[in-house]
Amino acid sequence: MRGPMATPNPLSGRPVPLGRPTRVDYFNECVTNAMADIAAACPDALNGIIVGVEEVPHLRGGWTGDRVPLSAAVEPSRGRKAQIVIFERPLEHRATSRGQLRRLVHRTIVEQLSTLTGRSLEDLGGDEDWDDWD
Repeated sequence: MRGPMATPNPLSGRPVPLGRPTRVDYFNECVTNAMADIAAACPDALNGIIVGVEEVPHLRGGWTGDRVPLSAAVEPSRGRKAQIVIFERPLEHRATSRGQLRRLVHRTIVEQLSTLTGRSLEDLGGDEDWDDWD
Protein backbone atom coordinates (compact mmCIF):
# COMPACT_ATOMS: atom_id res chain seq x y z
CA MET A 1 0.00 0.00 0.00
CA ARG A 2 1.31 3.44 -0.88
CA GLY A 3 0.35 6.88 0.30
CA PRO A 4 -0.87 8.23 3.64
CA MET A 5 -2.94 5.99 5.88
CA ALA A 6 -5.19 8.87 6.91
CA THR A 7 -6.27 12.22 5.55
CA PRO A 8 -4.38 15.27 6.76
CA ASN A 9 -5.61 17.16 9.79
CA PRO A 10 -7.28 20.32 8.40
CA LEU A 11 -5.66 22.48 11.12
CA SER A 12 -2.08 21.25 11.06
CA GLY A 13 -1.81 19.70 7.60
CA ARG A 14 -0.10 16.63 9.08
CA PRO A 15 -1.59 13.17 8.74
CA VAL A 16 -3.78 12.02 11.61
CA PRO A 17 -1.97 9.17 13.39
CA LEU A 18 -3.69 5.82 13.46
CA GLY A 19 -3.76 3.51 16.45
CA ARG A 20 -3.18 4.27 20.09
CA PRO A 21 -1.05 7.25 21.02
CA THR A 22 2.33 6.55 22.56
CA ARG A 23 2.78 6.78 26.32
CA VAL A 24 4.29 10.27 26.05
CA ASP A 25 1.65 11.46 23.57
CA TYR A 26 -1.12 10.24 25.85
CA PHE A 27 0.40 11.94 28.90
CA ASN A 28 0.75 15.24 27.01
CA GLU A 29 -2.85 14.88 25.85
CA CYS A 30 -3.91 14.41 29.48
CA VAL A 31 -2.12 17.63 30.46
CA THR A 32 -3.63 19.56 27.55
CA ASN A 33 -7.14 18.28 28.32
CA ALA A 34 -6.78 19.07 32.03
CA MET A 35 -5.72 22.63 31.26
CA ALA A 36 -8.62 23.03 28.81
CA ASP A 37 -11.08 21.74 31.43
CA ILE A 38 -9.67 24.14 34.03
CA ALA A 39 -9.85 27.06 31.59
CA ALA A 40 -13.48 26.18 30.83
CA ALA A 41 -14.37 26.06 34.53
CA CYS A 42 -12.42 29.17 35.52
CA PRO A 43 -11.15 31.11 32.48
CA ASP A 44 -8.60 33.30 34.29
CA ALA A 45 -7.21 30.62 36.63
CA LEU A 46 -4.15 29.89 34.50
CA ASN A 47 -3.22 33.54 33.83
CA GLY A 48 0.38 34.16 34.78
CA ILE A 49 1.06 30.49 35.51
CA ILE A 50 3.32 28.23 33.48
CA VAL A 51 2.52 24.52 33.50
CA GLY A 52 5.33 22.17 32.55
CA VAL A 53 6.11 18.47 32.50
CA GLU A 54 9.29 16.73 33.60
CA GLU A 55 9.83 13.02 33.31
CA VAL A 56 11.03 12.59 36.89
CA PRO A 57 11.65 14.96 39.80
CA HIS A 58 15.16 16.34 40.08
CA LEU A 59 15.69 16.99 43.75
CA ARG A 60 18.54 19.04 45.07
CA GLY A 61 20.14 17.72 48.18
CA GLY A 62 19.28 14.48 49.88
CA TRP A 63 16.12 12.50 49.40
CA THR A 64 13.83 12.68 52.40
CA GLY A 65 10.79 10.61 53.15
CA ASP A 66 9.47 7.54 51.43
CA ARG A 67 7.17 9.23 48.88
CA VAL A 68 8.04 10.37 45.38
CA PRO A 69 6.57 13.80 44.54
CA LEU A 70 3.96 13.88 41.78
CA SER A 71 4.24 17.61 41.16
CA ALA A 72 5.72 20.86 42.38
CA ALA A 73 4.52 24.46 42.52
CA VAL A 74 6.76 27.51 42.53
CA GLU A 75 5.41 30.86 43.71
CA PRO A 76 5.94 33.85 41.41
CA SER A 77 8.86 36.10 42.15
CA ARG A 78 10.33 39.21 40.67
CA GLY A 79 10.68 38.62 36.95
CA ARG A 80 9.38 35.05 37.08
CA LYS A 81 5.86 33.71 36.68
CA ALA A 82 4.37 31.08 38.94
CA GLN A 83 5.09 27.54 37.79
CA ILE A 84 3.47 24.13 38.14
CA VAL A 85 5.60 21.14 37.20
CA ILE A 86 4.07 17.69 37.02
CA PHE A 87 6.22 14.59 36.97
CA GLU A 88 5.29 12.13 34.26
CA ARG A 89 6.76 8.84 35.45
CA PRO A 90 5.60 9.00 39.10
CA LEU A 91 2.05 9.81 37.94
CA GLU A 92 2.12 6.96 35.42
CA HIS A 93 3.34 4.52 38.06
CA ARG A 94 0.57 5.53 40.45
CA ALA A 95 -2.23 5.06 37.87
CA THR A 96 -3.50 1.60 36.96
CA SER A 97 -5.27 2.59 33.72
CA ARG A 98 -5.25 5.34 31.13
CA GLY A 99 -8.53 6.69 32.48
CA GLN A 100 -7.11 6.83 35.97
CA LEU A 101 -3.99 8.59 34.67
CA ARG A 102 -6.16 11.20 32.95
CA ARG A 103 -8.03 11.89 36.20
CA LEU A 104 -4.84 11.90 38.28
CA VAL A 105 -3.16 14.44 35.98
CA HIS A 106 -6.24 16.66 36.18
CA ARG A 107 -6.42 16.32 39.95
CA THR A 108 -2.72 17.06 40.40
CA ILE A 109 -2.84 20.24 38.31
CA VAL A 110 -6.04 21.42 40.04
CA GLU A 111 -4.55 20.87 43.51
CA GLN A 112 -1.33 22.75 42.69
CA LEU A 113 -3.29 25.56 41.02
CA SER A 114 -5.53 25.81 44.07
CA THR A 115 -2.45 26.13 46.28
CA LEU A 116 -0.94 28.86 44.09
CA THR A 117 -4.09 30.90 43.52
CA GLY A 118 -6.05 30.32 46.74
CA ARG A 119 -9.10 29.27 44.71
CA SER A 120 -11.19 26.31 45.79
CA LEU A 121 -10.90 22.95 44.05
CA GLU A 122 -14.52 23.25 42.94
CA ASP A 123 -13.90 26.66 41.29
CA LEU A 124 -11.10 25.10 39.26
CA GLY A 125 -13.19 22.20 37.97
CA GLY A 126 -12.13 19.78 40.67
CA ASP A 127 -15.61 18.87 41.81
CA GLU A 128 -15.36 15.29 40.62
CA ASP A 129 -15.19 12.56 43.22
CA TRP A 130 -11.44 12.46 43.94
CA ASP A 131 -11.72 8.97 45.42
CA ASP A 132 -13.39 7.41 42.35
CA TRP A 133 -10.50 5.78 40.49
CA ASP A 134 -12.21 3.28 38.09
